[in-house]
Amino acid sequence: MRSGNLKAIGTMLGGVFFFSLLDAGLKHLAGSYAPIQVMFLRAAASIPFVLLPVAVTGGWRELKMQRPHLYLLRGVLGMTVLWTFVYAISVQSLSYTYAIYMSAPLMVAGLAGPTLGEKVPAQRWAAIVVGLVGVLIALKPSGGFVALGGIAAMFSAICYAANVITVRLIGRTDSNFAVVLWHLCFVMLVSALLGYATWQPIRAEHWPWIAFCGLVGAIAQFLFTAAFRLAPASTIAPFEYTALVWGVALDWILFATAPFLRVLLGGAIVIGAGLYVIVDERRAHAPVADIPLAK
Repeated sequence: MRSGNLKAIGTMLGGVFFFSLLDAGLKHLAGSYAPIQVMFLRAAASIPFVLLPVAVTGGWRELKMQRPHLYLLRGVLGMTVLWTFVYAISVQSLSYTYAIYMSAPLMVAGLAGPTLGEKVPAQRWAAIVVGLVGVLIALKPSGGFVALGGIAAMFSAICYAANVITVRLIGRTDSNFAVVLWHLCFVMLVSALLGYATWQPIRAEHWPWIAFCGLVGAIAQFLFTAAFRLAPASTIAPFEYTALVWGVALDWILFATAPFLRVLLGGAIVIGAGLYVIVDERRAHAPVADIPLAK
């Protein structure tokens, strides 16, 4: 394997790890604040860290928006993704949420055909269906009714897939910095308006957690961006699924929560189907979903 690919894989693994730390931080904050307030805190805390490299390099022109209407659509979808994800991790384990949320790349592959004109072969559709079966298995971790948090995670994955398609359209003309920064600004402003009536004063002990979320969220975003620039998406995309491993580990270490067997089984099916889609796309020399599982 080329050294450039090894560097890209290492960068991707680092990005996944930092995003998992972000999710753990959001889960901790979600125990004290409403999801809409956590959304505001996550966005506001990351904006300074995103602006820092732009200020250092003087790349202010990269922040220009070419198609504002797509940014508006991206903002609405992104807010829905984040709100439902934060709600999901506030009422259930990270591993359970990840097992369902990991179906998002499969949905992206399915939506790429009708929206971006990308060909989706029959065998890829079959893998998508198998992956969704894995989601259904994970949705019932105790063999009983479907938890509301699981439904929220599924809805988050659906909106994420639509969001990826929108970002890919924006990415044809705009920079990664513009996509990330203006989305964070949109989330911060809208969540501030929606959450004003139920705003809870920030406890002193939570300020370090908020700063932590802003820092690790920005680091994760930049690592993901760097990884996808160092190597083809098909080379490094499979390593996004290591998030489930980190989810299980963080649940165990920080929240004393062990995953249900059905969650692990469903997650394994989802990951297996996702890996097949990536390998099949690479074999066919088709573009894979090049947007990471980011919130």
